[in-house]
Amino acid sequence: MKKLLFYICFLFFTLTSGNAQKSSKINVEYSDFADINQTEIPDALLLTGHVRVSHEGVVFTCNKAYFFQKENYIKAFGEVQMIQGDTLFLNSKYAEYNGEVKKAYATGNVIMRSPESTLVTDTINFDRNTQEAFYNSYGKITNKENTLKSKSGRYFANEKKFKFLTTVTITNPKYTIKSNHLDYYTNSGHSYLFGPSTITSKENFIYTEKGFYDTKKNFAYFKRKSYIKYKDRRIEGDSLYYDRNREYASATNNVKITDSINKGIIKGHYAEIYRNLKTEKDSMMITKRAVAISLVENDSMYIHGKKMLITGKTGDRIIRAFNNVRFYKTDMSGKCDSIHSNQKIALTKLIGRPILWNYDNQMTGDIMHLIGNNNTQKLDSLKVLNNAFIISKDTIGNGYNQVKGQNLYGKFKDNKLTEVDIIKNTEVIYYLRNDKQELIGINKSVGSKINLILEKNTIETITVFNNPDGDVYPEKDLPENARKLRGFVWRGDERIKSKDDIFPPEENEMDAKIQAEKKVEMAKENVPLEPSKETLDYDKNNPKPMVK
Repeated sequence: MKKLLFYICFLFFTLTSGNAQKSSKINVEYSDFADINQTEIPDALLLTGHVRVSHEGVVFTCNKAYFFQKENYIKAFGEVQMIQGDTLFLNSKYAEYNGEVKKAYATGNVIMRSPESTLVTDTINFDRNTQEAFYNSYGKITNKENTLKSKSGRYFANEKKFKFLTTVTITNPKYTIKSNHLDYYTNSGHSYLFGPSTITSKENFIYTEKGFYDTKKNFAYFKRKSYIKYKDRRIEGDSLYYDRNREYASATNNVKITDSINKGIIKGHYAEIYRNLKTEKDSMMITKRAVAISLVENDSMYIHGKKMLITGKTGDRIIRAFNNVRFYKTDMSGKCDSIHSNQKIALTKLIGRPILWNYDNQMTGDIMHLIGNNNTQKLDSLKVLNNAFIISKDTIGNGYNQVKGQNLYGKFKDNKLTEVDIIKNTEVIYYLRNDKQELIGINKSVGSKINLILEKNTIETITVFNNPDGDVYPEKDLPENARKLRGFVWRGDERIKSKDDIFPPEENEMDAKIQAEKKVEMAKENVPLEPSKETLDYDKNNPKPMVK
């Protein structure tokens, strides 16, 4: 009887309106009751009790509805639900739908579900033509991995994508993402960040102004003013890659790693960093114009190698540099094949054809050790093992002061070399001058031990011990070929006189090319970060079941 009454009322309404139902019109499929009240609701059909209407693939159900057939428009009340195939489910207390323009509006405890996520907000608009939904009230989106909160957002049903242009927060058990512009793909879990954005976790803090984050696989790619900050270091670069599961990061071009605890900086154009959170041990590799800068007293030490490795936890780190290593400090510089530095015992080994310049003194030997003091954070001593040789130019003439022996042991005071002992098979050639810097003679002697006292960075006194044998010769009595000890090689043209000299020409050329490319890239900064093919193809390769 109820159904019969509904069909009679609906037929009467259709005839009085003068319009025949067409396929583009909203279709009333069912209602417990139907009524027409031109006084209270002009030109509308009142539908109540288990109302169900449809329009071109979309089904609406509610407790009560006003259907304006002329306008092809419906207002729905109470337990409203809109269903679009198996891709979109929308529930609210109230909704409106315009069949002419295919646009819907819903408000009051709005819940929009897709197979991948659920949105809860107060008011939402949905455009079926573009398959876009948008809200300007506070919204909360949840899925298996994340919870998103934002003041406003737009959802693209075909792409399964949310776009946020106001404050948005993604909360995950492992981290929190905050941004003012974020595109989030619900199926793949891919997030694209634009403008100032942060990712905070127990392990680190990440800042970027252009980046990508896979919230399912926990890896990310960042560009533009990006950095990763741990409690003891900060990693910067033109582009950063980060894998949270492995706690692995890599940085490319203009890389800068700042160690806040050890007061050091490492730079280069490519770096890889791995942290073991359980053992607190980590490792780092840096190459392409790599340089380690450490603060020694009020001076900086610059160390360069084609490849540098740093391993171990804070306070117990090993620093290694390979291939054509060069280093510079205001009062010291040098070269060798490789360097091995142990932070715990404050020992730095210069390995493979080492040469050291301390002010105007050139020192060579088979192996060199620089020993520091961890309490004072200053250099303590120097060892040169096998074939130790010191050369310095005479202050005025063309001659060279020289001391050689098997081993050399030096002592530092306030990071300055003040005393040197050379032992076993020692020889010396030294130009003696008076207070007026006039040449007195040339001392040429041998002994078992030689002691040098240095003041103001020059040799002040020389003492030969244990049966010294030699003499002081007038300049005219010592031939030129007798004024150089066996093994003498002066390498003054190789001396590193500034921090820029530590880099070979080919690495400077590479750096210039990278900086030129960066200028071009900066001119394109406003170009959006396009979604990857993986993001766009994810739905095709990973079909989701319909939510019941």
